[in-house]
Amino acid sequence: MPDAVVIGAGPNGLVAANLLADAGWSVEVLEAQDEPGGAVRSDRGVHPDYVSDLFSAFYPLAVASPVLARLDLAAEGLRWSHAPRVLAHPLPDGSSAVLERHVQDTAAGLAGFGPRDGESWEAMYDMWCRVGPDVVGALFAPFPPVRAGLRLAAKLRAPGGLRLARSLALPVRRLGEEEFAGDGGRLLLAGCALHADLAPESAVSGGFGWLMSMLGQSHGFPVPVGGARALTSALVSRLEKRGVAVRCGQRVASVVVRGGAAVGVTTEGGETIRARRAVLANVSAPALYRDLVGEEHLPSRLVRDLARFQWDFATFKVDWALSGPVPWTAPGAHGAGTVHLADGVDGLTRFAAQIATGQVPSEPFVLFGQMTTADPSRSPEGTESAWAYTHVPQDITADAGPDAITGRWDEREQRAMADRVEEQVERYAPGFRALIRARRVLAPTTLQAMNENLHLGAINNGTTALHQQAIFRPVPGTGRPETPVKNLYLASAAAHPGGGVHGAPGANAARAALRRPGLHSLLHRAQRV
Repeated sequence: MPDAVVIGAGPNGLVAANLLADAGWSVEVLEAQDEPGGAVRSDRGVHPDYVSDLFSAFYPLAVASPVLARLDLAAEGLRWSHAPRVLAHPLPDGSSAVLERHVQDTAAGLAGFGPRDGESWEAMYDMWCRVGPDVVGALFAPFPPVRAGLRLAAKLRAPGGLRLARSLALPVRRLGEEEFAGDGGRLLLAGCALHADLAPESAVSGGFGWLMSMLGQSHGFPVPVGGARALTSALVSRLEKRGVAVRCGQRVASVVVRGGAAVGVTTEGGETIRARRAVLANVSAPALYRDLVGEEHLPSRLVRDLARFQWDFATFKVDWALSGPVPWTAPGAHGAGTVHLADGVDGLTRFAAQIATGQVPSEPFVLFGQMTTADPSRSPEGTESAWAYTHVPQDITADAGPDAITGRWDEREQRAMADRVEEQVERYAPGFRALIRARRVLAPTTLQAMNENLHLGAINNGTTALHQQAIFRPVPGTGRPETPVKNLYLASAAAHPGGGVHGAPGANAARAALRRPGLHSLLHRAQRV
């Protein structure tokens, strides 16, 4: 009988298992899919000569994460690679906002969009250098982040700190307008905010756009050499050296609850695995509480709150094997690992507004990855392994475009949406479609089938909006991984601090399991009313 059972071998589950093993616990990891990794996997399914990342691809949060740093995955062979440029947002006139590897180069480019815009970017980065480490420390620490929070609060009391706090609460449209005279800096901030489901007019979207932009400036948007799978392989290798088994193809059907405590799990194959000390679940909150535990074991308040749980945007993704480099009309997009495609901040607003009203966007905001540019090992010299994704509503009511997409995602709808994405790329890179040797379409339903945590491709396991963060994540409570069931811990991105590959939810769950119990009923009193 192991001390702990971890449900799900995504990055958070693997991090949790590593920390428990480091503490001397015996651990068993159960994964429903045929391979570990969750949303951190790669393959050669588009073309045998091309490595394609199935889900996540660029990892600024991973290289900034103190959680992953402490695991020393370099000792397991993990290496990082960077594109010459971090991020570009080209415009139809051939100009582009470019996040360069060095802040002086970014500032020089932004100076061409407006007077003093380069200085504004450098001032923003100087503030990041002052408070960034404490922001990251507070973000990835268990909630409440007492030590890092106190350090950050002290710095925010210093000159300029209160103004920074105000800036982070702003919608990203307003933040960009206050800080930059031209479109360049505004585009970098707003495009990064839409890596989450935050419209340019959403509260705190300025903070998220600032965070992602500054992480890109300080750490880049790196990729694992050889494909996303290399990050998973390093985590699994570290576990195996500690005697931990990762059992794939083992779908958990239920958490066994006795006397109000989790005592093990039962698989779909009928096997019951007892856990001496804890069960950690790297699954979505609705799946854990409704499917694996059952409402009969939960406080009525939590059951009611689950009805208000909000997923983030659904995702539609296309992978390509290209015979040559993408022919961008904007020189700044060449050499960028990530490229954002939208017609300015107004285009981002139209895109988000259409999703908010249930419409498939007519002109999708496309996040485009040039993986061979970032890591030459991904495809033969002179070619490009590329992907793009865009967002659509979780519940589609209409198609703002001409294709009558309904959300059935049959072959016709997949083809129509993939063509719409390619048409958007073609606007900025005429001749792109002529380079396609092969493509693979991953519709929202496909993404969910490949990883059940990605509900219709909801990459953040729940909205990033303020009403479902910190003490409100995944439902109003404590913001902590403990659940109302004793010895059961939520270890997925559904828990604080949310989405992204950084390992913090898994680490927080492991630390909670390792602590001596005693505050369990107090922590969840709010959910028992």
